[in-house]
Amino acid sequence: MSALLGCGIVLLAGCGSMPVTGDVKAVDASQPGDSQVQVYAVAPREGAAPSEVVDGFLESMTSDDPDFRTTRKYLTEEAARTWKPSEGTTVLAKAPNRNGPSLHDKERRSTETSYRLTGEKVAAVDEESSYQPLAPTDYSQTLHLVRGNGADGKGEWRIDIVPDGLVLGQSDFKRLYRSVNKYYFASGRTNGQSALVADPVYVRNRTDPVTRMDTATQTVRTLLAGPTNWLRPVVDSRFPTGTALRKGVTSLAPDDQNVLKVPLNQKADKAGQGACRMMAAQVLFTLRDLTSARVEQVELESDRGRLCSLGADEAEEFASDNGSGAPDSQYFIDDKGRVLRIPGNTRGSGDPEPVTGPLGTGTVVMSAVGVARDEQHAAAVSANHQNLYVASMVADGELAGPAVTSRAKKAEDRLSRPSWDGRGDLWVADRDPDSRRLLRLANGEGKPQEVTVPSLDGGRIEEVRMSADGVRIALLLSKDGLMTLKIGRIERHGPESAPKVSVEDLRQAAPQLTDVTALSWSGRSRLVVVGKEDGGVQQVRYVQADGSTSSSGVLPGVNQVQAVAAADDELLPLMAETVDDGIVKLSPGDNWQTVLKGGMSLVYPG
Repeated sequence: MSALLGCGIVLLAGCGSMPVTGDVKAVDASQPGDSQVQVYAVAPREGAAPSEVVDGFLESMTSDDPDFRTTRKYLTEEAARTWKPSEGTTVLAKAPNRNGPSLHDKERRSTETSYRLTGEKVAAVDEESSYQPLAPTDYSQTLHLVRGNGADGKGEWRIDIVPDGLVLGQSDFKRLYRSVNKYYFASGRTNGQSALVADPVYVRNRTDPVTRMDTATQTVRTLLAGPTNWLRPVVDSRFPTGTALRKGVTSLAPDDQNVLKVPLNQKADKAGQGACRMMAAQVLFTLRDLTSARVEQVELESDRGRLCSLGADEAEEFASDNGSGAPDSQYFIDDKGRVLRIPGNTRGSGDPEPVTGPLGTGTVVMSAVGVARDEQHAAAVSANHQNLYVASMVADGELAGPAVTSRAKKAEDRLSRPSWDGRGDLWVADRDPDSRRLLRLANGEGKPQEVTVPSLDGGRIEEVRMSADGVRIALLLSKDGLMTLKIGRIERHGPESAPKVSVEDLRQAAPQLTDVTALSWSGRSRLVVVGKEDGGVQQVRYVQADGSTSSSGVLPGVNQVQAVAAADDELLPLMAETVDDGIVKLSPGDNWQTVLKGGMSLVYPG
């Protein structure tokens, strides 16, 4: 057996590895996070006690059992036929505890019994593969068992009442599933832009037990099924309704020329060439981090032959986010209140220089800055946080009057740091207790528009960070002395020239972090967050756009971080503002290094 374990194989014998007497404890079927461990289920032994049947069933759910055929052997014939493991997954902090048995009256206890499964629920994955982190809550479900009529008059114990879906501890979930991004186009773009939006989901590592598809094929299947419910109101798919993989396709891999051919059903024939190229772009972006060989070209096919093809370089035209096209520079406020730039081609190590225009002169002392993604304009907040100014960074001139003014009496109740989205709009929060507002300036100019934000639940917006795609917003909310991170969806209704804008469906991200102090978007689908777990120390970690985290997302420690800044290009260094060491950077594969001893409000464009 030790040799098998060395090869990453675990056999589950259904032999009662969970305790029957004494204190109830959870037992994980595999080492935490080890995706190479492959678990094989074993059918129940003859004469197995009810507790063994329950334990074997729970352990078998953590296996790679094809169609859960062995898992179903722990169920009665009717339950095995109707149980739907693909209905969703409940994720517990640890493997479920088994409590029981709950015996019935004397006449019936020899033929039926039940066990209660308990634990701490921390997340749920729905049948769309969409992950939702949850504040830890109690989990409780009951498994009912009956004893069949055997030749000896006794028969075998089997489960006849079982909830649909899977229930897994976190370690098994992380071993069995991985987070992937599928891509759709932001809705409502009529100005020629077609920004792709990442829609994170969780798919099975290796082969899915139900569909028998490999990971890449599962991911394309979820892409074709359409966006998740949370993102659907603000994105579109270019695949015609009903488009699916050709029947029988279970594996997708690029050929020796790095060309990936995707066979589709006849519904795909409805797409014109323009739409087909956009469909191919969705596939390219979705699979670029999944296959062992880089996909250089996607060819979409149907029964009538090749529909279209698109190369990886051509697909970049669909990733528009109003960027400058050059390596992002970093910007910060120096001790004179000026906006300075660290040139992008030096990767965070060049000599800072004042930006062109009035924000680089120090005429008005500033305390915070946000730079448009095209690096043509910037917005800065005055030292007393009362006024927001917008100015060019490519032309000299006088500083115009404030674009936004807060009437709050205290500086800490006034304006937040500004943020620009990929559409070129500017966002800022006014924290005035008498008039709390989230404001948007279309294209960074004109009259500020108040954005509706329902479901704040009494919290106050402290920080605003807009995604590059312009359809998601990350908010740092304070309430009762603690700060939490929530991610919302930006909805726009009405004419594009004057839309009604609102933040909808706020959901908490990384709920295990009870006190978040800083955040920044990092790439298209994740954030870097500074916070603490309950009773823990400060940590810097990555959080996916769906709010999920992983143990591998924790970054090397750095002390007393006040702010962080990350670029859309994940190869650029992560920057942080610290109390003792000033501004520091973390390059991929390196340790934190001091960049500047002085300065504050360091940001990348966005």
